[in-house]
Amino acid sequence: MIPRNPRLAALKAGYLFPEIAKRRREYAAAHPETASPDKRIISLGVGNTTEPILPHINRGLVEGARRLGTVEGYSGYSDEGLLPLREGISRVFYRGEFAADEVFISDGAKCDIGRLQLLFGPEVTVAVQDPSYPVYVDGSVLSGAGGTWTGAGYGGITYLPCTAENDYFPDLSSLPEHSLCYFCSPNNPTGAAAKREQLAALVDAALKKGVIIVFDGAYAEYIRDPRLPKTIFEIPGAKSCAIEVNSFSKPAGFTGVRLGWTVVPKELKYAGGEAVKADWERICGTIFNGASNIAQAGGLAALEPEGLGEIRQLCDFYLENARLIRAALDSLGVSSVGGDNSPYIWARFPGRDSWEVFAEILEKCQVVTTPGSGFGPAGRSFIRFSAFGHRADVEEACARLGRLGTS
Repeated sequence: MIPRNPRLAALKAGYLFPEIAKRRREYAAAHPETASPDKRIISLGVGNTTEPILPHINRGLVEGARRLGTVEGYSGYSDEGLLPLREGISRVFYRGEFAADEVFISDGAKCDIGRLQLLFGPEVTVAVQDPSYPVYVDGSVLSGAGGTWTGAGYGGITYLPCTAENDYFPDLSSLPEHSLCYFCSPNNPTGAAAKREQLAALVDAALKKGVIIVFDGAYAEYIRDPRLPKTIFEIPGAKSCAIEVNSFSKPAGFTGVRLGWTVVPKELKYAGGEAVKADWERICGTIFNGASNIAQAGGLAALEPEGLGEIRQLCDFYLENARLIRAALDSLGVSSVGGDNSPYIWARFPGRDSWEVFAEILEKCQVVTTPGSGFGPAGRSFIRFSAFGHRADVEEACARLGRLGTS
């Protein structure tokens, strides 16, 4: 038999979210009373949308499926994505600054991040915000770029702490030269959204140090402060040092539909002057046959004025959930950030291990959260609360959180 892939063996433990699901199942099995309505387990953990896709966008999906059953409406492979969708994304989200062939349609931002890791290969130096979305780190390890676990992180990855002390923005003097830097804003898990001057400093550092930024803007449509950039490409110079991944998952409720995109500017070059875009086209053409044509029909509907209104409506719904969660935490004296321009709240429990706090909240409140340490070393004393949930469930969960204040 062939030996096991050593890169899989190098992963520290199970992927964060399946581990949470496993612990939830174990708790439920040990506590049969959770089958009753007043003791049922409520999840404020995994960032999975819960509300139905709104009518106009849903009609786009239905019509897309119907057309595939007709001779004139049938379509097959669309490797880089339907041209009207690529043009529409550029027009709506990037003020028409990109040609259609710089916008690549995908089955989601997470999938594209995996393909980008294949693009840059095992020899690249990797830097990540700490804390950050686990796929940046785990995917780097799987690609061979992450190195081995040291007890405080992976040896091949530079962790850039983002803490309350530095306004959740890293010290860029620690950014390695000629590296690949993953940056998410609004951030998952902290919910912090980078200010314009902060992103300008990031772009300036990247240009000076020969760094390529992979900018994850999956939560951009949750930004309500008009002073905050929604894309890295609002910053001058970013086209020469950045790739942006984004998705319809969280703003349009497409977590199960699967539709995203990646922008690779023509100006972005390797050290030798070769175009990164050309290699990305080769990667996509080799291992990807394009997003579902039905999903793309829904994406086209989402870009229409009525669809954009529905995106705003859905994001506002989850932001109200976030406001309720923060208010509940405030009443307990628990300090937190996020929830104002993102659907995540990052709550601090000083001096405590996040898995210990996770277990306490589950035991006392029957509420599932996400331990901060799963997002990196800087998350050890934090818990992430997700605002994705039905309103009645969120209200009930907030009421139960009051039990944390009792012995």
